[in-house]
Amino acid sequence: MNKAIVGKPDSIQKIATTAYWSSSLTLFAFFNTWSFCFSLFPLWLSQTLQLNGKDIGTIFGANALAALIIMPFYGVIQDRLGTQKQLLVLVGGLLVITGPFFELVYRPLLDRYFIVGVVVGAVYFALTFGAAVGTLEALIERVVRQHAVEFGKARLWGSLGWACASFVAGNLFNVNPELNFWLASLTGIGFLICLIWLPSPLIQVGPTISTKVTFTELIGVFSLPAFWRLSLYVMGVSCIYQIYEQQFPIYFASFFADIAQGNRFYGYLNSFQVFLEAGLMFLAPAIVNRIGAKNGLLLSGLVMVVRMAMSGLADGPILISLLKLLHALELPILLVAIFKYIVLHFDARLSATIYLVGFNVFMQVVTTALSSQVGELYDTFGFAEAYLLLAGVVATNLLISMWLLDEKPCLERLKSVSRSAD
Repeated sequence: MNKAIVGKPDSIQKIATTAYWSSSLTLFAFFNTWSFCFSLFPLWLSQTLQLNGKDIGTIFGANALAALIIMPFYGVIQDRLGTQKQLLVLVGGLLVITGPFFELVYRPLLDRYFIVGVVVGAVYFALTFGAAVGTLEALIERVVRQHAVEFGKARLWGSLGWACASFVAGNLFNVNPELNFWLASLTGIGFLICLIWLPSPLIQVGPTISTKVTFTELIGVFSLPAFWRLSLYVMGVSCIYQIYEQQFPIYFASFFADIAQGNRFYGYLNSFQVFLEAGLMFLAPAIVNRIGAKNGLLLSGLVMVVRMAMSGLADGPILISLLKLLHALELPILLVAIFKYIVLHFDARLSATIYLVGFNVFMQVVTTALSSQVGELYDTFGFAEAYLLLAGVVATNLLISMWLLDEKPCLERLKSVSRSAD
């Protein structure tokens, strides 16, 4: 049901413009900070701390486990808060202390007390990035949807933020890797400023739909068959691809005779890839609107399979660089399609919980379970053979998802909308 929004047309347009730019710059600052910390994180673990593939996999697995535990709480709290920002202000405070944490806490602990360092880092990274990103994206999606702005157009600024940091990170890494972490603290301050700028929810008149989410409704999500069908796609396709991505920078740098040159070139290439990603983020809503949310998810999965399989067959820096750029096509379509799929098939009031649990939480489940084992595969068989194996697993799950995913709104969604309208 359409609703009239109180206010003059000019003032509504002004608020919508403010919503777009404040949302865009908030995402820009968050992903800028995240990129300074994590775009070269595997290289920092491998080259600076001299960790092997299994240890690096253990770190990624622990990070995923901590995010898995914290993420549902973030989702429930944000669903209760709606478009209020208290939770994300806390996240902003954690972003600001990134530099001191890496240099004064995390690295010394990994050097001297590895397991303690892994646990402490996992909790901090989950609170600051792993669990926070889904909460932020869900909040931004709500804000821009209220102001009739496509989420993809705001989200592209997140990609630009990542790209800008990646462009500088490669060179800074060869000078002193810790410089990137201190720059992350500065951009964290920018995130807090942009977050405060986000507009308040619009006031609506006419027949209204209750926006308060009850605990029973939250638990009821787990009884929906459509929720589990989406989750199986996430776990079998997106999650395996995420594990493939974890140590890809190490594999990429191995194609260069000079490791420092590989690090620097990866920073440039990652930046260029994310700039392409940002442009495609602008086009992704039109693509997904044309082919549908289900087909958008399947197309994204197909790109993942191609990149993973060809990475195992790559024989030089040119081909592996071109394959890296495929991520610029996959991610925008996946992000837009997953939100449209959720809105199409579920109660929109539960979008944060479904996105965090059905997408991010289950991604962390698989990452926690498999990261260390896949890292050991890299140590034992090499990256190329492991990538071919992972591509086969993802291709199989993608074929299953073609049958499992719903193309039209499910019965549960239609009943929910009908009850709300009444």
